[in-house]
Order: sequence, then C-alpha cells, then structure tokens
Amino acid sequence: MVGRLKESVGSIDPAKISGANGVFQFNLSGDNGGSFYVKIADGKAELGEGTYDNPDVTISVSADNLLKMMEGKLNGTTAFMTGKLKVKGNMALAMKLQALM
Repeated sequence: MVGRLKESVGSIDPAKISGANGVFQFNLSGDNGGSFYVKIADGKAELGEGTYDNPDVTISVSADNLLKMMEGKLNGTTAFMTGKLKVKGNMALAMKLQALM
C-alpha cells in the first residue's frame, strides 16, 4: 500500500495542490493498514510513514476503501456520508483532498 501511495503522491500535479498547504494524517484500518501522512507545501507533496504531530486534517478509513478512492471506484464525499471515511480537523482543507485523488 505504501508503494502505491508514494507513486500517487509523486504524480500529483502541482497546479492541483496550489493553496492546499497542510498536513493530512491517514490512519488506515484492516489488511495493509497503518499510519502515514502527506505534507503539502509550496506546490510539493511529501509522504511520510507514521504519525505527524498536530496534523491539519486526520482521515480514518480502511486501506481497502482508500484504494477504491484512489482508483476512482469510491467517491470521497460518498465515503464520508456513509461513514466509510471519517475526517477531523480543517474540513475546508479536507475537501481539497478529493481533487488530488
């Protein structure tokens, strides 16, 4: 899963993350679960493993559902509304995340 995430983060279009500066903490459950964060600053995204102190947004989701969102098989808003995705923190910043996936 981490390899797929590194590939995804590395291919983010800088124009899409303009104005999305912040740290997104992901807490994944289920098989291939774990914790990682994506730090976005100055048009660049960086993936780190583990937990980031004081992230702007914390996202809790199963690894399977995150993969479905990355593949376009699950809409982030739908996942949130159905309880498959939980978000804490800066909701305005969290909304920008869907454009990155």
